[in-house]
Amino acid sequence: MIDLNKIQKDVYQNKLDKGFNVTDINKEFCLTYGEMAEAYEAWRKKKDDVGEEIADVVIYLLGLSEILHIDLEEEILRKINKNKHREYKVIDGVNTRVKEYEE
Repeated sequence: MIDLNKIQKDVYQNKLDKGFNVTDINKEFCLTYGEMAEAYEAWRKKKDDVGEEIADVVIYLLGLSEILHIDLEEEILRKINKNKHREYKVIDGVNTRVKEYEE
């Protein structure tokens, strides 16, 4: 099993070591968005590097999470649990949430 918290810290340290941005949050969101667009284009054009492009998206998200002091592993697990307990119903052809998660 991977240790997402360690990887998050490693990604951040690599940004520091290589002199990449760790202070401009707006820039990080834009760069992350750009990586998602690259992943989509790779998929759309049936390129072989879709996995690598998706990995770039995750790396940017991990770095951004560390910059923002967010425990991404904890947030992912919480969100998966929340989604698991939501109820949906198809209404007019659209899968619509009808019950929210309650703790």
